[in-house]
Amino acid sequence: MRISVLGTGSVGRALAGRLAGLGHDVVVGTRDPAATLARTEPDVQGTPPYAQWQEQHSDVRLVPLPEAGAHAEVLVNATAGAASADALAAAGVGERDGLVVLDVANPLVFTADGPALSVANTDSLAETLQRTFPRVRVVKALNTMNAEVMVHPDRVPGDHVVFVAGGDAEAKATVSALLGEFGWGAGRIVDLGGLVAARGTESFVLLWLSITQAYGTFDINITVQRR
Repeated sequence: MRISVLGTGSVGRALAGRLAGLGHDVVVGTRDPAATLARTEPDVQGTPPYAQWQEQHSDVRLVPLPEAGAHAEVLVNATAGAASADALAAAGVGERDGLVVLDVANPLVFTADGPALSVANTDSLAETLQRTFPRVRVVKALNTMNAEVMVHPDRVPGDHVVFVAGGDAEAKATVSALLGEFGWGAGRIVDLGGLVAARGTESFVLLWLSITQAYGTFDINITVQRR
């Protein structure tokens, strides 16, 4: 499958590398590939320069956003939430009827009072993207865990789960199949219904940050117990 990943940070790299390793035709989209490759310093989160990762993943091409949009059968939004709409617009996804957009981003912002969400309660980033690009099919998933757990769920023991939400059953089935390739087995993919459920999964990032600090690890996830 032809898959385009928007975002060159740790999340985009983890997803692109894993998908390529599974045999998919993967490109990573960025505004200026030359500038991205020219950076020599870690980013604000301490992630090493993209060029170092690229040397180890030569099968993943780094391309401009419009080329990434044209390449995609499935497009993965792994950009910062505040930049997501602009990145998808630059990729031309608004002209792609029926394109499946897997949105893993969170609308997380850091304020003087601590982390917060730029959109919440009565809306979500995923819903915003669906309204902005009504011709695509947005599916929310993987935004409740860190990048390595997304693609290697066995990093966390037990039957922890991944949530999917979206308004199109076929698009959710496409995303769920990819999740299965990552190792999310039967019974561990929980369909929450329409994109309105993204309001809850995106809000979880605030609690997730507190939990990671309390336990001193990013390798955590949600297990759902029921009677």
